[in-house]
Amino acid sequence: MVPWIFFRENIKQMNSQRPLRIGMAISALVLLFTTAVSAQTTIRYMMWDPAQLEVEQAAIAEFEVANPGVTVEIQAMPPADYWPRLSALAASGDLPDVFAMSSGFVQSWAEADNLADLSAVVDSAELAPYYESATSVGVVNGVRVAFPQNWVAPVMYYNKTAFDAAGIETPQPDWTWDDFLNAAKALTVDENADGTPEQYGMWLYGRYAHVEPWIFRNGGRLLNEDKTALDPSPEAIRALEFLTSLVNEHGVAPPPAEMEGIRQQDVFPLGMAAMWVDGSWSIANNRDIIGDTFEWGIAQVPIGPDATDETARAYAWADMLSVAKTSENQDIAWAFIQHMVGPGRSASDFLGGKVPAYRAIAESDAWLEVDQQPSNKDLLLSIGAQPIETGFSKDWSAWRGYAAAGTGGMNGELDEVFNGRKDLDAAIDAFVAYGNDVLSR
Repeated sequence: MVPWIFFRENIKQMNSQRPLRIGMAISALVLLFTTAVSAQTTIRYMMWDPAQLEVEQAAIAEFEVANPGVTVEIQAMPPADYWPRLSALAASGDLPDVFAMSSGFVQSWAEADNLADLSAVVDSAELAPYYESATSVGVVNGVRVAFPQNWVAPVMYYNKTAFDAAGIETPQPDWTWDDFLNAAKALTVDENADGTPEQYGMWLYGRYAHVEPWIFRNGGRLLNEDKTALDPSPEAIRALEFLTSLVNEHGVAPPPAEMEGIRQQDVFPLGMAAMWVDGSWSIANNRDIIGDTFEWGIAQVPIGPDATDETARAYAWADMLSVAKTSENQDIAWAFIQHMVGPGRSASDFLGGKVPAYRAIAESDAWLEVDQQPSNKDLLLSIGAQPIETGFSKDWSAWRGYAAAGTGGMNGELDEVFNGRKDLDAAIDAFVAYGNDVLSR
């Protein structure tokens, strides 16, 4: 067997060369390594995004061509099915060799001892071409257990055509929350005066990507310093109060119940709201639905009144790949990850607003797509260069009420508030008590 140290040291030497040569050399070296390991090796790869499957299959085919005798079996499923299935495989000791790992789950999966330690094969030379804000997420308690493929960040989507029709300026870098509120009022249009606007100024519900950007941009936090308990700061509570006022006081955003039956990601592109804060991944869906119906752009959430330059944070996180600790092919699994995240990928492999973790691809004209909407995708790169808050902790999905309203988590409690059925203070008390019970287990 070719010693792994030989494989690793040669990769280090190649990092100082041009990206094209790096990609070719890695492929050649992986070929040498895997041929020596086994004439026939099969590794299993599992991911949560069926929409990305065709793209990933093309990259996998390139890896298999460069590594005769290696076969990659891939399985993709929606996130709602992915995590229960992956958990069942972990319980049975049958995890795939490589699998997609979320920033919101990595701590729990690492603490459950499911993830291989990659620290020995990743050093500063390997990390240099990647966004530091993305690579840092894969380190749990000082151990690297995941490596980023791309990263995402919530942004404020805005309907430029609606702004022009209202005769107001589009979102500016120096916007305050008052500026945002004034714009939302001007953009709320009830043409038939029936009390239900045809166009709201804003759309939100209790979802993490709708809410946390306002908290972090106001210098707030939901968790204590070591992320072992929920302890919302005054700045976080101020942000929740502001968001609540948009629905229940100013009427510039609808109660979530009013949008029942409509996919949350379709409210903005269907023209039902002129502004919306959600993940950059929604750029792809916006393009599909909006087409050339109206002009739109992206901006950062305005910095809140309690924040300073030192305390304001952008909200962003990485989508990563991990190797199962139980994998019998960890060396080739790591080589596969390097192929799936590195210079051999193209800009077209990263749909919409998924930012390649490999900097050279993200900064390329091909990925920036200035000829498409939004024309200012480079805003995402500026977010990646700022101080970042992920907001995640162990058991985040449970206490947050991830992807589900009406639960005991924060998502469901905030929806009760936005629907006018619960007082905000009572909701905060409820989700803090529930969350701390989860975190104490």
